[in-house]
This record gives sequence, C-alpha cells and structure tokens, in this order.
Amino acid sequence: MSLISASDRVQQVLKGDRRTLARLLTEIENEKTGVEAVLTELYPHTGKAWVIGITGAPGTGKSTLVTALAKAYRAQGKTVGIIAVDPTSPFTGGAILGDRIRMRDLSGDSGVFIRSMATRGSLGGLARTTRDAARALDAAGFEIILVETVGAGQSEVDIARMAHTTLVVEAPGLGDDVQAIKAGILEIADVLVVNKADRAGVNITVRALKTMLELGHPSSRTALASHHGVLMEVEHPDTDTPMWIPPIVQTVAKEQTGLEELTAAIEQHRAYLSDQATFDAIESRQIELELYERLRERLIKRLIESLTEDALAAAVRQVQTRKIAPQQAVELILRSTEGRGT
Repeated sequence: MSLISASDRVQQVLKGDRRTLARLLTEIENEKTGVEAVLTELYPHTGKAWVIGITGAPGTGKSTLVTALAKAYRAQGKTVGIIAVDPTSPFTGGAILGDRIRMRDLSGDSGVFIRSMATRGSLGGLARTTRDAARALDAAGFEIILVETVGAGQSEVDIARMAHTTLVVEAPGLGDDVQAIKAGILEIADVLVVNKADRAGVNITVRALKTMLELGHPSSRTALASHHGVLMEVEHPDTDTPMWIPPIVQTVAKEQTGLEELTAAIEQHRAYLSDQATFDAIESRQIELELYERLRERLIKRLIESLTEDALAAAVRQVQTRKIAPQQAVELILRSTEGRGT
C-alpha cells in the first residue's frame, strides 16, 4: 500500500485523480492489505452511478457494443467507467485483458476510464472484486458504469446481482436461434440486444426471442429473490407497479447503428426503477446476496487457515484407501477445526 493515508487517497479519488484511481483499482483486484479501509471511506460517496451489465455468449460482439455504448453516452455528455472482465487461464493464472485493445477508440478521452480485470477463478462471469471496482468508479464521479462479463454462457446470472440494468446480447448466425435459452440467462435480461443485426437470420432470432417472452418471461409473473444467498425465482407479489417486459433492440455496434434506441430502452428501464419501492426491493436483494457471498468467502478462508496439513493428508489417505467416504472426510475435517477459528 502507498504511504499516503487512506483519507488522503479517498479525497484524491473523489476529486477524480486518475492515477490514484488506477492504483486503487489494482489494489482492489489484488486484495492488498489496507484497501478495505479506503473502500469503507468511499462507500458513503457511492450510489450515484447507473451500473449497466453486458453479458451474452462469445461472438455476439459485446466488446464492440460496449465501445459503441460508451461513445453514445459520451455524446450525451456523460462520463463513463468501463470494467471488462476477462477469463483467467487455469494453467498460467494469466489473462489476455484484450478489451483495452478492442476499445482503443476510446483512448485519450478523459471522460472514459477503462479497466480490465481477470476472473481469477471466480464463477459467474464476474471477478470477485468487480463490485468494489464499480464502487470506486462510482465514487470517482463516473455517471455510467459498463460492466462486460466474460461471456462464458452458463453462469452469467451473477451480473444481475450488481447491475441496475442488465443487457443480454444475442447475434444471428451463431448456430442456435436463441443461445440464451441454453445459457439460462434470458431470465435476467432487462433489455435484449440483437447485435450484428445486418446479418442474415436476424428476423428469425428476433422472432424466437419474442416467442420466449410471450411464453412467459419470468418478470411478467415472478421476481428474483434470494434464499440463503442463492438467486432464485419467486412469485411476484401483487403491486400497483406494472411488470417490466424486456424490449428487444437491434444494433450494429461497429456502425453505431441502433445505439439511440438502446440508450432509450436503458433510460426507460431506469425510469421504471425510479419507483422507490421497486428500486429499494431490488437493491435490498442485491445487498443480501453480496453479504452472503462475502460471508461464505470469509468463513471458507477461516476454515482453510485453521486446517492443518496433517489433518488434510490423513483425510485424503483414508478416502483414497476407501476407509471412509468423501462425505465422512468432510465431517471429520470440520470436527477437527471446531474451536480453532471457525
């Protein structure tokens, strides 16, 4: 950590000092000792930015769409922070972090701040520290924060736990009319974006998405809720607030086509969430899920730290020699750590 005090660093971030912000984001990603003190002081200054999550299968043009969306918001005079989450190699632990290359059109714009982050083994398409990074950008004064996930497909629902508006990006000609059906992410879409709409088959993709929505998008009958930290669907309570049905917007991001319609759809969703009861309920669920995740990580860390190598080695040997089952080994390990930090 830098020798400068946490309070001084907070003031520099609040003033928009890019170098201090860049260092802070690095320390957040690396979970440096002392960074939590800075984040604690910054937290009361957050809550002003609108966080937009962009997710979808690989090949749909998410990075190009993020660049186009950032340009559209800059044309409106709004400042934009971008967090691009890249997958980490399971062999080297490194990441390509190629979004800075793909987004080079935005370089030199003082109203845009781009940060690539590696997942480092975190599931759900988001780095574990992405939330904290978004809050740092929020405190630094960026009005719009775009978070692009890795696009792994199966676990992208995590973006719904932190974004105010979630865009699910599809594209025609990827071997399946509606890839989101298989990926299980259609349900978390606030806006459906059919990118590369100049390709053949775009009408088929749009029709398929409309059919899925007509069959009953969960937002028309149900709501996302949490049960012991797990995102799940529950029947939506009867309220006077009409249900949000995701609009379908066609874009050709590389040509900046359809961006006006897309930003308008995002603004409509933001207006929908301006109902205080609706926004408070969603934010409350997101915070609850975050607290469960942080508690889970902290408890697992404590458990691992309290586990001796001898105890683990003994459990491995017993399982390997078929003396006990893995389930029994876990129980034995938990008993051995009782009273030692857990």
